Amino acid sequence: MERIWAPWRTVYVGGKQNEGCIFCEKIQSDHSHDEKNYLLLRSDQVFTLLNLYPYSNGHIMVAPVKHVGDIAGLTENEFLQIGKVTKYMAGLLKEVFKPDGFNIGANLGKVAGAGIPGHIHVHIVPRWNGDTNFMSVVGDVRVISEALDTTYKKLRAAMEVIKFPG
Repeated sequence: MERIWAPWRTVYVGGKQNEGCIFCEKIQSDHSHDEKNYLLLRSDQVFTLLNLYPYSNGHIMVAPVKHVGDIAGLTENEFLQIGKVTKYMAGLLKEVFKPDGFNIGANLGKVAGAGIPGHIHVHIVPRWNGDTNFMSVVGDVRVISEALDTTYKKLRAAMEVIKFPG
């Protein structure tokens, strides 16, 4: 069985938590802060942003604008929009980073591993053959070969060419 280990997330999970919802703060911020917030796409119902503690280069999260922690709290249209945006972003990641595959999914609830259990979100994690290495095992360290700023700029540039169809 293959495992994805993310010991660096301990800084986030074990650290001091904000009172509010980080997703709500980001989507409610002015558009001029999108780059600083790594917010890639906004629509009236869904937004996407880079994960600050990525499992791999290009790790994106797709979330509804509405603050809801359970899939049952989504309208049918919100659910469909999350799927549509997830499909678009996976295609964009495939074009920009050329991964060999993806892990796509949501952790519903804290017990399921959700770092932000109050605001449902879907993770899109690009994967490459051989993307695990000795650093995770020996050094309890994950090597992410690209800065988030660089990843953000690459994806935004690609979004200018490959437009979201919605």
